[in-house]
Amino acid sequence: MKAKQLSVFLENKSGRLTEVTETLGNAGINLSAMSIADNSDFGILRCIVSDPDKAYQVLKEAHFAVKLTDVIGFICPNTQGSLAVVLKELSAKGIFIEYMYSFANGNVAHVVIRPSDLDYCDKVLADMKVDLIAANDLYQL
Repeated sequence: MKAKQLSVFLENKSGRLTEVTETLGNAGINLSAMSIADNSDFGILRCIVSDPDKAYQVLKEAHFAVKLTDVIGFICPNTQGSLAVVLKELSAKGIFIEYMYSFANGNVAHVVIRPSDLDYCDKVLADMKVDLIAANDLYQL
């Protein structure tokens, strides 16, 4: 199941992440998950939030470079090798994972992926009986 993720481009300078989180917090938007990838000049904050459309608007209004991207969320057991089983099948079906982030909570791991083909990936995961996370459930984690 597709969900919306924010990608925010940030200069590598002190305080930029704070500005994003304050902007979202002041707008009543909660961060459910996030990941930061960076190089020497800039970083990309990828995050799942409680209201992605509103978050997009308030960040744009605050002059952040931001875009909405479709991703897929799923749950797998928080046990050794569980994620590898899912990723191996996706790979065998020709699905490339552009990026991924996850977090574990107790016996389960919540995983967010950006696959090369969202619709096909969604079908493969459903066929595997992987527990897909509905967008609204992902936004409220």
